[in-house]
Amino acid sequence: MTFKTLGQFIIEKQADFPYAKGELSRLLRDIGIAAKIINREVNKAGLADLLGEYGAQNIQGEAQKKLDVYADEQFIEALSRGCECCYIASEEHENGIDLSKLNTANRGKYLVCIDPLDGSSNIDLNVSVGTIFSIYRRKDSDVPIRPEEVLQCGIEQVAAGYVIYGSSTMLVYTTGKGVNGFTLDPSIGEFCLSHPDMTIPETGRTYSVNEGNYLKFPQYIKQYIKYCQQEDERTSRPYTSRYIGSMVADIHRTLVIGGVFLYPETSNYPEGKLRLLYECNPMAFIIEQAGGRAVTGVNRILELKPQHLHQRIPIVIGSRTMVDKVCEFYIQESDQTSSEVSGYTFSG
Repeated sequence: MTFKTLGQFIIEKQADFPYAKGELSRLLRDIGIAAKIINREVNKAGLADLLGEYGAQNIQGEAQKKLDVYADEQFIEALSRGCECCYIASEEHENGIDLSKLNTANRGKYLVCIDPLDGSSNIDLNVSVGTIFSIYRRKDSDVPIRPEEVLQCGIEQVAAGYVIYGSSTMLVYTTGKGVNGFTLDPSIGEFCLSHPDMTIPETGRTYSVNEGNYLKFPQYIKQYIKYCQQEDERTSRPYTSRYIGSMVADIHRTLVIGGVFLYPETSNYPEGKLRLLYECNPMAFIIEQAGGRAVTGVNRILELKPQHLHQRIPIVIGSRTMVDKVCEFYIQESDQTSSEVSGYTFSG
């Protein structure tokens, strides 16, 4: 059986971007190369002394794993060498990285937001981890780069994707023309098209949320979890709870079989915990292109205007009918709160 490689597929689809002249194709190729290098190291991490803590914290205040640092270095090297990317916003750095300062010949037209190794807290336990990336186009490539340029709405992404390093390694990406998945064939060292035109089922039977935080969740999420657990033959409930603790792995499962992934605001993180630019926006772009929905509670994630590089938001993402149901509970709670506030104001 003959498979189409990622490189061949990208070249074939280059006509979708007449303004790019091949730069976007080369940028996606560079990301694929870095992913293959990281996959190799993930698979031998226990043998190569790449497990455990690095001994420092990232800008999020989270302990960095050795593989976090390694993955970050590999993507920076690959993107700086390619010269199509001029600026990187990474989870591992407080400020963005201006690659044109590292290479004065770099006249790249693209900005990349990246989580080099999502779910790395699981790496010591041999649980699937991944990479999430998002690509934007510069507004004006004839002037020096301004850090604010990366603060674009998700609807302005020209491409987004993720790599899941699991029992097999897959790269899934979209350029706004549908979603395609590629599985790494270790025998030839190439990503091969294995999941063309991926679509998420309209509904599903699994919900994915860290129920250990139940008491810290807002009321509408508690109500939705109760709804998922109730028996109802008409809607195939109760649903099954599935939570891996790696956003890439949880959303990959949701994309393939349907369901909903929830990471809402909590009393500890009232603004949410996952990052808008390099986690929520790329995943929202992928899921919407596959036919699903992605919201903060009711607002479409791709329409949010980022305020800063490491902005956090709540997220509800997955099959359309399941996300719609969460939105119903959100609206009911908002209406009830508004009614209570109005009643209090009137009685005063």
